[in-house]
Amino acid sequence: MKNKLILFLLCGILLMPFTQVFADDSFNPNDLSDISYAFGMVLGMDLRQTGLIFDYDAFSRGFREVMENQDTRIPLEFAGQLVDIALYQAISAQAEINRQIEETFLAQNAEREGVYTTASGLQYEIIEEGNGEQPSEFDFVKVHYIGYLIDGTVFDSSLDRGEPGDFPLAAVIPGWSEGIQLMRVGGKNRIFIPSELAYGTNGVSGIIPPNSVIVFDVELLEIHEPPPRDIWDIEFSN
Repeated sequence: MKNKLILFLLCGILLMPFTQVFADDSFNPNDLSDISYAFGMVLGMDLRQTGLIFDYDAFSRGFREVMENQDTRIPLEFAGQLVDIALYQAISAQAEINRQIEETFLAQNAEREGVYTTASGLQYEIIEEGNGEQPSEFDFVKVHYIGYLIDGTVFDSSLDRGEPGDFPLAAVIPGWSEGIQLMRVGGKNRIFIPSELAYGTNGVSGIIPPNSVIVFDVELLEIHEPPPRDIWDIEFSN
């Protein structure tokens, strides 16, 4: 759990320009209250996805006793085991609910006019036919896209960033690679990716719940040659 929280914090810092952190005068990065509140927010975002219900008084007491090096009601060596069990049970229960939602959605979506289902279970609909080339699995492509959950929650958008994404189709999730290969340059498709072709039973912490269909509205702008081999090695060796 500790490692996941640290990773979440680091990802947030790396994705946000440093100057942007201080662009808002409503908080002070040197204020203890603001910093403490922010840590609580980040931890809450990470835990909310599990569906766990907390006794906030007990949560606060345990947090304070450890931070202040006091004697704890539960031995520290057993606390981690309790957390692991609770997280496993909560995540498993939520994953099963999500699996049922996924099955129902895909079955109903497959019946809609204009939606095609491939042998893998991927679903797509053509918004605008392209008239250019069709990519292969080893091509690099430039695309504009919006990625969202079936409840409409947007988790990524090249349009919001104002810059198209550039991807090697051999190094992305299977559903994305297959879906883009069904398009031609100049075309726009909506791609419905089942969880088994995306992020599976794990999901992406705080972003994509386990067993979630993810949807992409994609415009295929360009197919291009891969970058020089030395650049490829640098980008994908980490």
